[in-house]
Amino acid sequence: MTKRPVRCSLLALSLLGLGLLLPGPAEGRLPDALFRRPPRARVVPHVREKHGERFVDPFFWLRQRDNPEVIRYLKAENAYTRHFMRDTEPLQETLYQEMLARIKETDFSVPRRHGPFLYYERTEQGKQHLIHCRRRDQAGAPEEILLDENALAVGRSCFDLGTFEVSPDHRLLAFSVDDKGGETYTLQVKDLATGRLFPEAIPNTSPGVAWANDNRTIFYAVLNESLRPWRVYRHVLGDDPARDVLIHEETDDRFNVGVTTTKDRRFLLITSDSNTTSEVRVLDADRPAGEFMVLIPRREEVQYAVEHHGSSFFVVTNADALDFKVLEGSDRLVAAPSAAASAPAVAAIAWREFIPHTPGVKIDDLEVFADWLVVQERRGGLPRLRYCDAATRTFREITFDEPAYSLWIKGNEEFDLPYLRFHFSSLVTPETVYDFHFPESRLELRKRKEVLGGYDPSTWQVERLAATASDGTRIPISLVYRKGLVRDGSAPMYLTGYGAYGSNSDPYFSSNRLSLLQRGFVYAVAHIRGGDEMGRQWYLDGKRRHKMHSFTDFIACAEFLIREGYTSPGRLAISGASAGGLLMGAVTNLRPDLWGAVVADVPFVDAISTMLDPSLPLTVEEYEEWGNPEHPEDYASIRAWSPYDNLAARAYPPMLVIAGLNDARVMYWEPAKYVARLRTLKTDANPLLLKTNMGQGHAGASGRYDFLREIAFEYAFILKVLGLLPPSSATPPAP
Repeated sequence: MTKRPVRCSLLALSLLGLGLLLPGPAEGRLPDALFRRPPRARVVPHVREKHGERFVDPFFWLRQRDNPEVIRYLKAENAYTRHFMRDTEPLQETLYQEMLARIKETDFSVPRRHGPFLYYERTEQGKQHLIHCRRRDQAGAPEEILLDENALAVGRSCFDLGTFEVSPDHRLLAFSVDDKGGETYTLQVKDLATGRLFPEAIPNTSPGVAWANDNRTIFYAVLNESLRPWRVYRHVLGDDPARDVLIHEETDDRFNVGVTTTKDRRFLLITSDSNTTSEVRVLDADRPAGEFMVLIPRREEVQYAVEHHGSSFFVVTNADALDFKVLEGSDRLVAAPSAAASAPAVAAIAWREFIPHTPGVKIDDLEVFADWLVVQERRGGLPRLRYCDAATRTFREITFDEPAYSLWIKGNEEFDLPYLRFHFSSLVTPETVYDFHFPESRLELRKRKEVLGGYDPSTWQVERLAATASDGTRIPISLVYRKGLVRDGSAPMYLTGYGAYGSNSDPYFSSNRLSLLQRGFVYAVAHIRGGDEMGRQWYLDGKRRHKMHSFTDFIACAEFLIREGYTSPGRLAISGASAGGLLMGAVTNLRPDLWGAVVADVPFVDAISTMLDPSLPLTVEEYEEWGNPEHPEDYASIRAWSPYDNLAARAYPPMLVIAGLNDARVMYWEPAKYVARLRTLKTDANPLLLKTNMGQGHAGASGRYDFLREIAFEYAFILKVLGLLPPSSATPPAP
């Protein structure tokens, strides 16, 4: 007979109320009996009546962050989670030490040329954060430490560096810091010669600034009460920020604003972006006191991004091009005659096609150099790179021979570089930095991240498979496992996915993942609709009223892998974060019988309540992603998959749900409400854990060692509930 969970003991709750039951080791001094039963949140019915539906939400009150009872409940859940996981503590330590032993703790990035300097980051053993450095580009030049994140993080439970932007003359550094996890940053400027900070500290900014070419004017964006970047200001060093000039205000709540410069530093850019629409304003970077001009007026459902090269603007856009094309136009900023006096000036540019639209080949980015142009695109579900001489404009491709991989362009600050720097990774290849030298068409390996302890990629097998979705669509799956796997369903599997915002889940290497692979796991990524892996239509087919495709695609992938003998339901663990956490909640409602373990990290699980509250961060701008539940059709669509609203009295698999108290993207109360309601409905005795990081935000632990402990905790939960918990002295087999 299934035992119903009972309330946490009154003594435990009393101690919580007195502040004596705190997160961390202090709880170990109290009797284990206090935490042996999961706490029950108080039921306070809240009625939602919308479009003819009456929904009673018993835990709406958990949104009251300032209510001490809410904090007591979260701490009680943490205490119960720690009690349940207490027998895994030796395993957690083993996993942590394994992962730590694979990392080169004292290391440095490949230096990147920028002006007269080589810039790089390094880490030191025992320190949580990066140290940002440079040296002059000449033999024997000494190192300069520009910013030591470890020094800035002292005394802070959370530390996140946002802006890091050196002035054009390389004398000043604009940087910003968030020490709460809520993604609101304080902007400061440092004199790199003296180490002195300028007196002004500008709060409530978003990451990213743009320096004008006078080396004393910066442009930055500030957040409104919903944490939306909505205003751009101009600041002159030494001035009172209260007198900064408002340059642009974005009144449409769907749009965020950001500032940057073109790579050649000719123009300043203010970009207004929603999930579907873009508009860019430009200004000569030598004239920071001038007026910005709209390059192309916004048009609904049309996105574009801007670069500059020679005497031309280049625009990557989806205007009449589902998978994007590239346009070119003169950089002569002459206002169109029809521009109204009260409206911002609009540039009169005749655009011509540079790279035409090719259906099924999505253009992601254009990288410009003085003599070369590079286009990053996606074909067949994989990223590709093509390049051309800026004079001849005849494209050639850089090819790769792995079946599934990730690549990203990074470290190309200098406009006149004769090479492209990019990073490459796959399920078996650690992150690798390459320089591709254009004149010789030569690929130079600059650095491959070391995996200590004798990692051998030939031990592992990589496959690229495809499952058939319910509508016949073929869904790619990337997976890796130890060679010699017997496909009899006995292997445990870790399956993950995302499927939202057009964000790609390209496969990459993780040395942490080896702790599962060495224990016999198959690791798999489901490239479901809602991402952009297979082109723009792939994204459109997994958003708004087509969102259910994301969930049924994931289930189809799991069923295929089970049918093919890679795993079995009782051995299948699934994990996802944020919108991937939504995925976890939705597929658990749809097919709870398929999963042996579920990890939902900062999951967007209370979709209707959140999308009905336009005061919350992201809500209005994400109407274009999920729909606006004020509209009956959108309400019905979200209602069909919203995890919280679709919980039912049935058996659920073992679950670990993770929240961040300071999360500004997925509010802590979404996972808290989800767990509280699921406790009242589930008919099984399987574990259901809520772990709230009381001092962190959406990204979890900010320090690299703390992050490893979070991964060790997740892996230990999976191993325990799958019945793979070893004796505390056990170590994984050698690779």
